[in-house]
Amino acid sequence: MRTISTLVTAVAVATWLPCVHPAVAQDAGAAKAKENYQSYCRKCHGDEGKGDGAGAAMLNPKPRDFADCANMQKRSDAELFKAISEGGEAVGMSADMQPWGGTISEPEVRELIKFVRSFCKKS
Repeated sequence: MRTISTLVTAVAVATWLPCVHPAVAQDAGAAKAKENYQSYCRKCHGDEGKGDGAGAAMLNPKPRDFADCANMQKRSDAELFKAISEGGEAVGMSADMQPWGGTISEPEVRELIKFVRSFCKKS
């Protein structure tokens, strides 16, 4: 009887885990993206992603405004990935945007792209 109970429990857990696990992973990825933004991007791109962070005042050209929906719609995920991983100069932007590819993993960069796109709030 104990074996059947253990088997039923194992099947129930195995059935339940796939339903919960992706959401938990997604939440963790979003949290890490926010943390990475705060650590590496906020200084220049600002709290609201408008390119008005404390470090932006001395930069020319100014950091990209992630809240500018028209501009962000023109930017592919591949372009944003390259800018984050290889730096601004890799996509014809400012050399002041340093490459973060050695600091932020590929999956984290992909989550960060989702995060910066969230600044564009379509009404």
